[in-house]
Amino acid sequence: MREADAAQALAIYQAGLDTGQASFETTAPDWERFTAGKLPHLRYVAADTQTGEVVGWVAASPVSARPVYAGVVEHSIYVHPGCQAHGIGRALLAAFITASEDAGVWTIQTGIFGENAASLSLHQALGFRVVGTRERMGRHHGTWRDVLLMERRSAVVGT
Repeated sequence: MREADAAQALAIYQAGLDTGQASFETTAPDWERFTAGKLPHLRYVAADTQTGEVVGWVAASPVSARPVYAGVVEHSIYVHPGCQAHGIGRALLAAFITASEDAGVWTIQTGIFGENAASLSLHQALGFRVVGTRERMGRHHGTWRDVLLMERRSAVVGT
């Protein structure tokens, strides 16, 4: 994911936020704020092979600055609404998992609203498991929402 992808990646992010099922956030940040929290070596886009348009993205953030957590990241993944259910999310997440292991990551974590069945299914298909429910984690559009905490432990790194 490069700065040249910014407008398209942020538009996909906003479309996901607009569903009300992707995040507590309601407005995508500007590019500088977005990239400031992401690891530069663990952020990728998927592009349409014919048009070159960005159709999805995945990116990681560190969970802590403490050295003991250097191999633990939290990730986000978003797919353009017109391109969902075409295997793009699965391809992006699978590539991300491989890249993260190559970078020494032993745990990938994410938080997903329980109502986001497509995201839950995708993550479970690629080895993530629910490790807990964070009840009433925050208010979203005036309603308290639970967040399922999921993680994927590497079978290659940290064993």
